[in-house]
Amino acid sequence: MTLPALYHYFRTPLPYVQTLALQERIHQLQLKQRATSSHKDLLLLLQHRPVYTAGRRQSEESVQDERARLTNIGADFVTTARGGELTFHGPGQIVGYPLIDLSRTSPPGRVRDYVCHVQKALELHLLEAHGIKHATSDHTGVFLDANTKIASIGIQVRHRLTTHGFAINITREPIPWFNQVVACGLADVRAGSVEGVKGREIDVHGEIPGLVTRVGRMLGREFLPMNLAEEGEVGEAIGAAEKEALEAGDWAKAPVGTESE
Repeated sequence: MTLPALYHYFRTPLPYVQTLALQERIHQLQLKQRATSSHKDLLLLLQHRPVYTAGRRQSEESVQDERARLTNIGADFVTTARGGELTFHGPGQIVGYPLIDLSRTSPPGRVRDYVCHVQKALELHLLEAHGIKHATSDHTGVFLDANTKIASIGIQVRHRLTTHGFAINITREPIPWFNQVVACGLADVRAGSVEGVKGREIDVHGEIPGLVTRVGRMLGREFLPMNLAEEGEVGEAIGAAEKEALEAGDWAKAPVGTESE
């Protein structure tokens, strides 16, 4: 019998390093529980405090100058093991971390199919929730046109268990931060947002139910809200991360003097 898939939404933006540690902790618990087939598929949804992240294609030496420049304007900078290159995460952008066992997807264990399903879920959300059509692209992620990217995907798979995931720009708030860098190594591409297309304010929190449904639809799972008190060590780890986010206080605002969308 397949165990229920669960999701949790953090309403307060999380520091990236602590979230990275949370993913790793859950990954280890899933590996441990796999021996008895008691590991559950999870979907974490959140916003991050302002942070630039480099992918595994980039060495520390290659990003040294960017690290100094970008931390100087108030953002964190973290090198990660996900796919892809330099990008930004911050308030106004929904980040999703599906922590799932690919042997439970259909077809099982195929990373490329998993990435396609995640991308399709984001495309469906934009279309069904906002009437926004995506443009085809040779690059991974969701594009509004050849030069405007609204969502990114960067994953890691170990022992058929996924970490990292996707990010979709909802409000205009992330745009000035993106304008500071060449995101994802695409020099001719700028960042777009749902608010930029619709021309009105969009509530980030209101996006969550529909996004959860569409991710679940594409992955062949129904994600139910998580009761942290019932999920043992996993619930405790998530609760601790949530508490740390609340205690972190205010975060850096977007850099001034940059052109927004």
